[in-house]
Amino acid sequence: MSTHRSLLLLLACALVTGVAACGGNGGSGGGGTSAPATSAAPPSASATAGSGSADSKQVAANWTAFFDAKTPVAKRVSLLEDGQQFASVIKSQAGGGLAASASAKVKKVDITSATQATVTYDILVGGQTALANRTGTAVKQDGTWKVGVDSFCGLLILENGGKTAGLPSACKSAAG
Repeated sequence: MSTHRSLLLLLACALVTGVAACGGNGGSGGGGTSAPATSAAPPSASATAGSGSADSKQVAANWTAFFDAKTPVAKRVSLLEDGQQFASVIKSQAGGGLAASASAKVKKVDITSATQATVTYDILVGGQTALANRTGTAVKQDGTWKVGVDSFCGLLILENGGKTAGLPSACKSAAG
């Protein structure tokens, strides 16, 4: 199971980031959080997520688009809270190896306020669940539902063996 868990973490790493630390030790890291974003992408696999409200559907669609390797880098950056801080990370992982077969499946969206939502999702690689039942935060920023920085950083920290070393500075403050 240890080898399987390490493989899953490496697959999640390929999906989430191309940071130099990617593929580091396969620690058991804590909960991964990722938050949704707002794009015009169709809800696809996440059509059943949320309560059916327009906001829930937008959160699910944007979350799915953010984790879809086919979504252009510029769009992915726009679907992450304060995404410009992570543009180089997102660009470095774009189209690379395992990331090309990774995706997210939104299972549930709970709108908790006018600007925040909780998202329950799975990370899939090649259609197979690599990380199940993750919980993340979506943030409405500039009128758009986006994957929350805390959620994205949670996945980066998970793939980096629970450490913030080598990650963008925003992840160091998000970890605290």
